[in-house]
Parts: sequence; C-alpha cells; structure tokens
Amino acid sequence: MVLGADASFLNPDKLLLLVVLAATCACIVASMIAARAGSVPKIRRIAGLEAVEEAVGRATEMGRPILFVPGIQDMDNPMTVAGITVLSRVAGTAAQYDATLDVPVSRSLVMQAARESVQAAALQAGQPDWYDPERIRYITDEQFGYAAYAAGAMARDKPAACFYMGCFFAESLILAENGNAVGAIQIAGTAETAQLPFFVASCDYTLIGEEFFAASAYLSGAPDQLGTLRGQDIAKALIALALAAGVVMATIEAFSPATVTGPAAEVAP
Repeated sequence: MVLGADASFLNPDKLLLLVVLAATCACIVASMIAARAGSVPKIRRIAGLEAVEEAVGRATEMGRPILFVPGIQDMDNPMTVAGITVLSRVAGTAAQYDATLDVPVSRSLVMQAARESVQAAALQAGQPDWYDPERIRYITDEQFGYAAYAAGAMARDKPAACFYMGCFFAESLILAENGNAVGAIQIAGTAETAQLPFFVASCDYTLIGEEFFAASAYLSGAPDQLGTLRGQDIAKALIALALAAGVVMATIEAFSPATVTGPAAEVAP
C-alpha cells in the first residue's frame, strides 16, 4: 500500500497520549537508575503479605493443608501473573515448614506456570523432595464447576489457611464463605473492584488493587522492581497535578468576564 502525500505517521489527536507515555517511561527509567545507584525506595507495610508466614505456620501446627486459588483467568491476565508471584512466596514458606500445599487451577497454562513456580520455590528453600506436582492440578474451565470443586475440597480437607490471589468474579463469595465456615485464616488479593467487598467481609486480610500488583516488588525487594513502583507513583502524581491544573484553568476561563459577558453581547436589544 502506497501512502499519499498528505499521509502522516503521527496522529495529532493522540499527541497528548504520546507525551504522557513518554513522561511515564522517563519517570520509571530514572527511578530504576536511582534504585540501582543505592536510592532504594521503602514500601509501606502490607499486612496481608506479612501474614503469609503466620498462616503457613498455623497450618503446619494444626496438621492441616493450605489451599491456594490463583483465580479463574488464564496467564494473559495480569492478576493471574501477580497471583503466581505470591504463590511462589507461599510455596517457599510451606516448603520450609513442610506443610501441605494444594493448588487447584481452572486453566492448563496456569497449572504449568504454578508447577514451575512451586518447584523453583522448593529448590530455593532447599527442600526439592517437598514438591509434588500432583498437588497442583487442573480442574475445569467452567466457572461454577471449579467453584464447586474448591468448596467441596474445603469441606473435605478443612484447610487451615486459604489464599485467593488472582482474578475472581461471582465465585469469590462462594470460596470465601466456605473457607470461613471451616475456620481457615484467609488472605485474598484482587483488582476486581466488584469482588473486593466480599473478600473484605469474609477474609482476614485483603490486598486491594495496586497492593496486589506491588506484591512482587514487596516480596523480592529487588531494586529494579522497587524503582519501577516509585517511577509509577511519580508519574501518577504528575498526571494528577496536570489534571488539577487543567480543572483550575478551565474554571477560571469559565468565570472570566469575557466568557460571562460574551453570550449576552450576542442577544439583540
């Protein structure tokens, strides 16, 4: 296809988006460089992630399993990826305590990713024999079929700790209420705003929105990841300031004398 003489690779209507994208990337890169140089930002304490060891320790003392549900979406969903990151931390702690970890999944790719993550965590903890791939199994893609299996597993095995980390929909309350019924300590994390109230009401700890996505940097403490978080926060602050400035300027313009008297001048005497 031959481009015409008036064709342009730059859409003027998208210029503002390009500026925002460039500014965000600049903030993130600058923060990463600063973090590598030693200016590592500190993240406030996230109670839900701090309670992981407590929950795993409780399950070990009671001799009951740990149930980890990584949501019901596939690996192309950012919340599923964040859930697998938290699973790695839970698996590493469970391997150290020799606790039983069950991970039922609703997608085959998630099963493979979860198995590799748990195996790597067991190796890092120095307990390679603890890893059992049969504990991480595919159930079904069907939403409520999967929820029914998880609820039944809770009733049979009575896990002492339940983790819900990923993307959830109507099954969230089914899972959380059944976990609450068996007396499990429950930690949830999701960015689905419609499901957060159910988790907050039924779980002991809930990671809300960006707390969930920050889990990887929080748990690893890697300078690059922490710098990325700081860069994103700086970009958000700049965008918020730009929006506030735009609102103030639009308000001043709307109430300026020229704007107020302009329409009246057009009215016939």
